[in-house]
Amino acid sequence: MTTPTDSAAAEAPATTQRTAAIVYNPVKVHLPTLQRTIARYEQDAGWNESLWFATTVDDPGGGMARAALAAGADVVAAAGGDGTTRLVAEVVHGSDAALALLPSGTGNLLARNMRLPIDDLGESARAMFHGEDREIDFGQIGIEREDGSRERHGFLVMAGLGLDARMLANTRPQLKKRVGWLAYVDAVARSLRDLDAVDFRYRLDDEGAKSLRAHALIVGNCGTLQANMLLLPEASIDDGVFDIVAMRPRSVWGWMRIGARLFWENAALRRVSRTKLGKTVVGQRIISRAGSERPLRYMRGQELTVRLDKPDEFEIDGDSVGRISAFRAQVEAASLRVRVPVGHVLHV
Repeated sequence: MTTPTDSAAAEAPATTQRTAAIVYNPVKVHLPTLQRTIARYEQDAGWNESLWFATTVDDPGGGMARAALAAGADVVAAAGGDGTTRLVAEVVHGSDAALALLPSGTGNLLARNMRLPIDDLGESARAMFHGEDREIDFGQIGIEREDGSRERHGFLVMAGLGLDARMLANTRPQLKKRVGWLAYVDAVARSLRDLDAVDFRYRLDDEGAKSLRAHALIVGNCGTLQANMLLLPEASIDDGVFDIVAMRPRSVWGWMRIGARLFWENAALRRVSRTKLGKTVVGQRIISRAGSERPLRYMRGQELTVRLDKPDEFEIDGDSVGRISAFRAQVEAASLRVRVPVGHVLHV
């Protein structure tokens, strides 16, 4: 087994056999266990010894993923939380390599939405070496800061502003380490103290500019959050479009309606929508009517541009990125290949 190395020490494989690279967060994984598991499955598959890259505080994954590709990796695995996965995917998408998932964080949202193993390292490693590739969509998002500076990021799951982003900004890291996703309950309680709505103008695809006032605006490449909360019931990770939701309750009753939709009705509507009766998809009609409910407004498109009346918090794949004044989200259809078990079904 090779010893984990930094990017300077990694060397390209000397044979025509396939090679995997593991970009791992040393805080999130138990390295000896991960090494033993990877060695077992790479040997069974007849691959070269894997390349190892540890993330750092200064470089949480992007530089390691680039080094892995430069070293000739056919598959680059992200072993860590949602942040590690996103940063590795930013580099791997559009390349000849595939992304593999070795979930080790609190949310593991991409793995959840793709219905991949979350708590079984052996099955994740098996898929990495013995699985097959599936193409999924990848989101690109450009943000403008309060000072006018601009940044560009990728995202796999969701990006959003308002209450959603404030909740993440209010999540206490030490509490998250102790109780996992339950830390978000504490964050929600503290975020609800500030119920100011966000005023913004937006443009969706080729439609004209419109104004909207909402407590949260979320752009999703897929629909499930922590605790299996289904935010976007019709979102599909490989359909070439974003699903978008604006939360705009006017009262406590509005928040109750939103809670009912997210924790029960959305899942029920998804199940119904998959049941065809003749030529009619029954659930689609129900979802269409539900989409016009006042507390929630659903939209779909390939490009969304938003400019806020005043700066607010923003999040990308569960990571708070601070306050922004504007953003533009674009979907790159089928631009990321992900390793999955042979015959794996992405959608229920």
